[in-house]
Amino acid sequence: MPSLLLASSSSYRRELLTRLRLPFTCKSPDIDESHRLDETAHDLVRRLALEKARALAGEYPHHLIIGSDQVAVLNGQILGKPHTFERALEQLTAASGTSVTFLTGLALLNSSTGEHQVDCVPFTVHMRELDQASIERYLHAEQPYDCAGSFKAEGLGVSLFRSTEGSDATSLIGLPLIRLVDMLIKEGVSVP
Repeated sequence: MPSLLLASSSSYRRELLTRLRLPFTCKSPDIDESHRLDETAHDLVRRLALEKARALAGEYPHHLIIGSDQVAVLNGQILGKPHTFERALEQLTAASGTSVTFLTGLALLNSSTGEHQVDCVPFTVHMRELDQASIERYLHAEQPYDCAGSFKAEGLGVSLFRSTEGSDATSLIGLPLIRLVDMLIKEGVSVP
């Protein structure tokens, strides 16, 4: 089996990938993650996932390279990582009582052959009606400023949800493991 490489610096993705109990290494790719004019959110995450994997192919020529990228979409607009309390407060206030769809792009590149598989896995979070005091308490408690949508689903952020909808809950955290296993099996990797 070729070695696995996770093209990411995300601790969330690294933690998810350990669930598969396969040996892997991590390396952060250096790519331009800018949104192109007239590019849909779906196309953006697919492109960036593959670009992340391809960016490391020369350095890791005999690997299966996993790339992933995620955006949150609210009312047709892409929500970036908030980075600040104020921006997170704005995002969660706008999301209150509505639905946020997370699109997670996933790519698996065989750097030996150049063959790749790419997909986009959607997951929707239906948010509770949230008052400002609840949002502020949450933000002070968890400080999710590095997370698209301004919450951590794997933590206290779940308390903000009314319900969820999707085929793979791990896609919400940033690495859709069910789809990744499908891709790995196509590459001849035995999981489990």
